Amino acid sequence: MADDSMVSQVLKGGGLMDLVGGEALMTEALKDLLRDEVKRKMREELERNPEIKEELKEAVRLYFEAKVHETYASLKFAKASAKLGVQLMPQHLRDELGREFAQILEKEIGALLQKAL
Repeated sequence: MADDSMVSQVLKGGGLMDLVGGEALMTEALKDLLRDEVKRKMREELERNPEIKEELKEAVRLYFEAKVHETYASLKFAKASAKLGVQLMPQHLRDELGREFAQILEKEIGALLQKAL
């Protein structure tokens, strides 16, 4: 059945590009083929040169560690900013926030205990 629709589309004047989805699809497919070829060449070269392979492994490890440190620093920054924001609030708003936070925390801890039991 699929062959019939492809044949009829060609007979109605649709070309190959219409069948495969147009220029954008062809461009993306060619980019994927190029990426695969570049990856294949890189893997071959890394297998031929263990020094570069180890150097690359070390660089990836350092990069990952740096991203972890960056994330940790961002979290610390957000925590300090939140503390500063709370300290700048009028006392009555801090009290209200504290009560609401305590209720939310109590609810969440209760839900966790329910799951655990």
